[in-house]
Amino acid sequence: MKAITKIPFSELHVEMQLPPLTKPPVTREQLVQYAQASGDLNPLHTDDEFAKSIGMDGVIAHGMLIMGFLGQYVQELAGTESVVSNFNMRFGAMTKPGDVITCSGVVKQLTESHGERIAVLELIAEKAPGEKVGTGSAALTCKIEHD
Repeated sequence: MKAITKIPFSELHVEMQLPPLTKPPVTREQLVQYAQASGDLNPLHTDDEFAKSIGMDGVIAHGMLIMGFLGQYVQELAGTESVVSNFNMRFGAMTKPGDVITCSGVVKQLTESHGERIAVLELIAEKAPGEKVGTGSAALTCKIEHD
């Protein structure tokens, strides 16, 4: 997994491209483990024969697994300096075993209110450039330090 370089909140600016997070290829074992951990035991995610019987090429990843990748990305961006809120995601293309997911973001808005700085982020999870498997947004909130 490619790590994110920490960016101090004070260095964020509108339309800033945030460093990406690239996950290792999705594996079948990961899909089985996620199914067990989440309780989503739909065979579409773990059984190729079942997936083929309903017209798919094979198993696909849980959408919530991809949301988890984006959640990890936002939390790593926030670090210990910020708090994540208003995190959401819309699902796009299907993710299959072997797909490498890259999470990225852009700062869309910066505001200050009630002693806090808030950065609104636009988020993207892609399996290839331009092939979005998820899009979303989140807010990072940081307390303003006074001397």
